[in-house]
Amino acid sequence: MQVGYKLATEAFGPEELVRQTIRAEKAGFDFVEMSDHFHPWLDVQGHSSFTWSVLGAMAARTERIGLATGVTCPMIRYHPAVIAQAAATVQLLSGNRFTLGIGSGERLNEHVVGAGWPAVHKRHEMLREALEIIRLLWQGGYRSYDGRYLQLEDARLFDLPDQLPVIAVASGGRRASAIAAELGDGLFATEPRSDLVEAYRGAGGSGPRYAEVPVAWAADEDSAVQAALETARWAVTGWKVMSELPNPVNFDAASATVKPEDIRQQFSVGPDLDAHVQQAQPYADAGFDHLVLQNTGPDPDGFLDVCERELIGRVRALTPSS
Repeated sequence: MQVGYKLATEAFGPEELVRQTIRAEKAGFDFVEMSDHFHPWLDVQGHSSFTWSVLGAMAARTERIGLATGVTCPMIRYHPAVIAQAAATVQLLSGNRFTLGIGSGERLNEHVVGAGWPAVHKRHEMLREALEIIRLLWQGGYRSYDGRYLQLEDARLFDLPDQLPVIAVASGGRRASAIAAELGDGLFATEPRSDLVEAYRGAGGSGPRYAEVPVAWAADEDSAVQAALETARWAVTGWKVMSELPNPVNFDAASATVKPEDIRQQFSVGPDLDAHVQQAQPYADAGFDHLVLQNTGPDPDGFLDVCERELIGRVRALTPSS
């Protein structure tokens, strides 16, 4: 089991993200993972720096810790050729420590370029083409691609690492799990669903399986709940909402009725480390082997301190209870 730390790119500016990465490395985390957003989920979060610039700074300021996107949409706001180049560069700068998390995106970030927001079945087809283009460019040489949705013309990446980045493909269903097995090197999920892992393995997937574990650490439960309610209540709305709304103001409206008890149902809250370990256990039971602690509490340094002292080791020791 490997244990990661989720960097809240929507809640902190780029300098603070780099500082937290350095601290996470010192604390003993195996990797850090960060989203690739144009907008935050809520205006109150207040940040959304350019992930690829931050990754370069993180690579330069750390030595051991893995770096991962969780996740990048490579087909609307970005062309996959740009992501292929960016990921190869981060892999070189980090000394082969980068994992490219790939997904079909959210309207929140992708609509900004005015290219529309396709239906989910079309997004899956576009994702397949994007992954094929990335793989093609990583073979070296001049490459062209003529897909139904995406094209590539006489493109070559001149700086390619000897060891290519791992590609972990986000899944919320069997179809995406099959794409992860066919065109990715690993699986990425946000729910403790064994069916996603089973579909991935059933389609031939054998790589790392990443999952985000929602926690809210604080010195007392009420502070943890209030912090999560203020900045992370969007997470309670569910993926069918999260993938479709266009702006932070819409998420503010959609989550206006979220209550403290809703937070307590989805997050482990407060200072009790047993509760946070119990929160992670279903993900281990489901077959995930790279667990990302996604802390929405008010004190990231306090959380990193308890992780260093005890929590990382306890989560790393988890095995499937069945």
